Amino acid sequence: MQLDQLKSLAKLIGDRRILDLFHADSNRAEGFSTSSGDLLFDYSKTQINDDIRSALIQLCDQAKLADRRTAMFAGQKINETEGRAVLHTALRNLDGGPVEVDGQDVMPDVLETLQRMRVFAEEVRGGAIKGAGGSFTDVVNIGIGGSDLGPVMATHALAPYHDGPKLHYVSNVDGAHIADTLRMLDPTRTLVIVASKTFTTIETMTNARTARAWMVDGGGDPSQQFAAVSSAVDKTAAFGIPEERVFGFADWVGGRYSVWGPVGLPVMIAVGSNAFDAFLRGGQAMDLHFRSAKWVKNMPVMLALVGVWHRQVLGYASRAVLPYDQRLLRLPAYFQQLEMESNGKSVAMDGSALAMPSGPVVWGEPGTNGQHAFYQLIHQGTDVIPCEFMVAANGHEPELAHHHRLLLANCLAQSEALMQGRSLDEARARMVDKGLTGEELERQARHRVFSGDRPSTTLIYPQLTPYVLGQIIALYEHRVFVEGVLLGINSFDQWGVELGKELATSLGPIVDGEVNTEGKDGSTAGLVEYALRHRG
Repeated sequence: MQLDQLKSLAKLIGDRRILDLFHADSNRAEGFSTSSGDLLFDYSKTQINDDIRSALIQLCDQAKLADRRTAMFAGQKINETEGRAVLHTALRNLDGGPVEVDGQDVMPDVLETLQRMRVFAEEVRGGAIKGAGGSFTDVVNIGIGGSDLGPVMATHALAPYHDGPKLHYVSNVDGAHIADTLRMLDPTRTLVIVASKTFTTIETMTNARTARAWMVDGGGDPSQQFAAVSSAVDKTAAFGIPEERVFGFADWVGGRYSVWGPVGLPVMIAVGSNAFDAFLRGGQAMDLHFRSAKWVKNMPVMLALVGVWHRQVLGYASRAVLPYDQRLLRLPAYFQQLEMESNGKSVAMDGSALAMPSGPVVWGEPGTNGQHAFYQLIHQGTDVIPCEFMVAANGHEPELAHHHRLLLANCLAQSEALMQGRSLDEARARMVDKGLTGEELERQARHRVFSGDRPSTTLIYPQLTPYVLGQIIALYEHRVFVEGVLLGINSFDQWGVELGKELATSLGPIVDGEVNTEGKDGSTAGLVEYALRHRG
């Protein structure tokens, strides 16, 4: 994708407003929406018209998106900097046939692991697998990054289906996190799942050792009450976890894409294997749609092209993800990692400097809470922030249907208000109705002007079920892949995470007071010395 192409796209806007597009085309909403199953993605409240959409779709062909998509699903090593395939899709390929990596079909191992997970989860849920004090009442998942964000997001999202032990998640190495989590639990009836592919992640292993000591001190049995999601069976054995309670996954599954496999074990324990299978089926359905639909009807592609239009063409630096569903409260953080760890790059695949902005800052909160926090800036701030709304047509509480109708009305009203705005003349008329005149009328009116013409998209679905959640997560995964292909970057490595880890390891002995601060910059040295002086 060349800069001159982007500039030519931007010129297609002129002084046209989004509302003008609706006035010119009474069927715009239908023409600028696409569906997959029961999901409907409406991107009509953006400045994209037929010409811009056609030009954006041409970028897909120029970037050979179809070839890259084929390569990913075929198990080719498209993660070139790490020499790995990218096959999280295989984890949800329940009946899609063989998937080969280096000439070997990986599906038998995937399906065998999935079946082991089902058996283990159902035996925990049914009480066949117990702790020292009886059936498990609680499960604590210890992980970080993709080993935490995915399952914690899905557990919240699928709360109506949660009929297993109570789930808890510990990720932060801050001792407060695990202390607050374990304080009210019974160490004889708690199952601990340690999720770390290498079983060396410092935050995870520090928390795991603390949980093990807590369990031993409280009369629990770690050999019966620990399980692991890891590929390092030697290290899990040394920790005392029986091999039959270790669930591994291959290096072609990145952490932020791993909720579909063993990392999703706590979710399966919470909601049951049938509901988890429905989650996988939803992801698989989106895979099939992504592989078969024409670009203009392809939901992940159109979601990605809207993102490219807003970030790389128009230069909007951030993107707000706004689910109008309280149970999706962790979804913005999940998408934040998915997008920013994947496409937060400054180097193209060939090693050259990226000649355009990379991924946006992704953030958000559930509606309606966000309306009483940061929507002021979205509506009247100096920066345009594209918004991605999502909402269900129905909630899970029929006796509270009036709540959901109000929620839905708020969601639709916000996207409408962002587009329409309020002119100065309209604001003046309101002040006249309030009895104001002269300079005070003018002053007050200006504070009530909304520029409008602020873009948004809406993803709407019948109800947040396991199947629909699977569709949504796979949709955004493929969106990130498409954006990465168009940018010419590797969306599947994360070298930016490594430097901080390395420096933290080297600083450990210094913070412990075992090594002096020689060689450290003045700021770091001064902060260490302050901490040592005030250590209790």
